[in-house]
Amino acid sequence: MKEDVTMVPPSIVDKETSGDMVVREGSNVTLVCKALGYPEPYVMWRREDGDAISYNGETALMRRHFFLSVNVIDGEVVTITKVSRLHMGAYLCIASNGVPPSISKRVLLRVQCE
Repeated sequence: MKEDVTMVPPSIVDKETSGDMVVREGSNVTLVCKALGYPEPYVMWRREDGDAISYNGETALMRRHFFLSVNVIDGEVVTITKVSRLHMGAYLCIASNGVPPSISKRVLLRVQCE
């Protein structure tokens, strides 16, 4: 017997997703975007202005720090260490799963400069 599978467009869970924030220059910030739907949504982050996102990371195996500058970051969580005024701006969390429509949430990051 064949099961009837209902496709569900993505939705963003506001209670579990970052809102606008103000952070001090030099601090760390984590942006979170939780999405639901069926099939499970693909989540990505990008800057609203189209500029590259610059962020630091660390490889688990070698414990080496690296610096990346990319246009899109895959995944629900983005951590930016040592925030600078260059990180200030609007970020878009975009969720899609092949079931229209894709959905996005805008998160404004303000940096309090010293």
